[in-house]
Amino acid sequence: MRTAQRQLEQITSKPQDRTISKRADGKWENKRNAASKASSLHITQREAEQAAKEMLKNAGGGELTTKGRDGKIRSKDTIKPGNDPHPPKDKEH
Repeated sequence: MRTAQRQLEQITSKPQDRTISKRADGKWENKRNAASKASSLHITQREAEQAAKEMLKNAGGGELTTKGRDGKIRSKDTIKPGNDPHPPKDKEH
């Protein structure tokens, strides 16, 4: 199932889109969706999100997906200068 989910993420996401998730060793990884290895590892989720946002800004924007400790998606955010055709109504970020 995980392999199928990963393949779907790669098909539906842009090359620069990133995901933050917790690894088995307890560290938070900042990973480009199309990559096999993490771009950076962090002690806290907040540090991983900040690093991912900076990388997305430098890459011209994109989608940042943050997963919680349970592996479920907690939040999705478009980092500018990305173009979100359906911007969220909430003001999370």
